[in-house]
Amino acid sequence: MREKLMLHIQNQVNRYVYKSKHTGREMMNNDTVFKKQRMHQKRGAEIVKCSASGKIISMKSDGGNEAAVYEVYIGYLIKHGNKLYLEEEADQRYLLWAGEDVVEDYSLNDEGGHEQGFSITPMEEVAEDRNLRFTYNRLEAVRYAEQWWDSYNPKYRKFDVDCTNFISQCLHEGGAPMVGHPNKSSGWWMKGNSWSYTWSVAHALRWYLPSAKAGVKGKEVQSAELLMPGDVICYDFQGDGRFDHNTIVVAKDADGQPLVNAHTYNSRMRYWAYEDSTAYTPKIKYKFFHIIDRD
Repeated sequence: MREKLMLHIQNQVNRYVYKSKHTGREMMNNDTVFKKQRMHQKRGAEIVKCSASGKIISMKSDGGNEAAVYEVYIGYLIKHGNKLYLEEEADQRYLLWAGEDVVEDYSLNDEGGHEQGFSITPMEEVAEDRNLRFTYNRLEAVRYAEQWWDSYNPKYRKFDVDCTNFISQCLHEGGAPMVGHPNKSSGWWMKGNSWSYTWSVAHALRWYLPSAKAGVKGKEVQSAELLMPGDVICYDFQGDGRFDHNTIVVAKDADGQPLVNAHTYNSRMRYWAYEDSTAYTPKIKYKFFHIIDRD
């Protein structure tokens, strides 16, 4: 099974990078990266090199069926102005064989997926939490986002749709205190095997950030270039008022536009607009939140 799986993974890798039959050099597959390349060109940047690799995460055999989870890593060297930077993503996929036939092969990372409880409006925190004061350490939040963009800190619970959980972790590691425990509909917290909806649900966090009376708070700004590293962007892919995704700003590009890290479809130093996402629609709406201190 391992040999067959490794061959399948290599075929997936070849969708991004393949060896030229004539020169033996690695070549970028322009058909696969066309959408991302077009997005970058639209903002005056270009992908100058692509690298890809794969690894097995797990394998299981049950009678005549064989299943596996594997990951394809893709790195894009981006040239923007006179600067180069590396954009990265990791696509975890599920593969099912019946004999020699591939029955299923799909990404486990749905950027447009919804977490349970998305429609719940967070309640106000209890009065004693409102006296909490903190200074948001942006460097620590970004450091955490860089360290864990493609892995999962065992200190926290992992979710199938993990984007908001990851952003909450980054904010907390930047010094934002948890408030509201143990009420799942109040505050912003995770303790043991329990957590608030605002901690783990994109739509709930979007509404909590600007209205929070204690702990983490975001001031809405009108455009992405006003954000700083450590700030948060919320995404409504369908433009229907239900927010599906969150990212954290980790850097700014040559034009002062945000580059972001995220979970679910794990990505690093990605251009903030997500026009290359499978979940993107022309109706997309964004909310931009500058995280403020509680002095």
